[in-house]
Amino acid sequence: MSRRRSRTAPWRTGARWALALLLAAAGASHLTWGRRGYRIVVPEWATALLRTDKDTIVLVSGVVELGLGTALVALPREKRRIGWAVAAFFVAVFPGNVHQWRTGRAAPLMRTDRARFIRLQLQPLLVLWALWSTGGSTRRRRRGGIVS
Repeated sequence: MSRRRSRTAPWRTGARWALALLLAAAGASHLTWGRRGYRIVVPEWATALLRTDKDTIVLVSGVVELGLGTALVALPREKRRIGWAVAAFFVAVFPGNVHQWRTGRAAPLMRTDRARFIRLQLQPLLVLWALWSTGGSTRRRRRGGIVS
């Protein structure tokens, strides 16, 4: 395989940067203006499972989002691994999103049942976005084997 950049490389890079911005904005909202609203939707089972309070869960998730967003742009050589970490994060928060939809609790930007339901439908797309934009969903072939 030649060393040429693929035609999708600029699109993937742009998508990775956009995802980084989304994560940074979400992380900042968890630490600032949206903090109180996000505490409302943390399920009780999460506090019991993690043996902590709702505010800590909101703060930690915000820090994780900021860290993942920063890593997406600051560590391009590790983008595949970070893409998998971002995808895993999106999977990990999904049960909380389901809980929010089922209980009908309002949170920043999620004030209606319709908005909460649409958010659930977007979650798999976020996972795919994380994997595609970082190359985590593809493998390149080289002579002598597969290189991830």
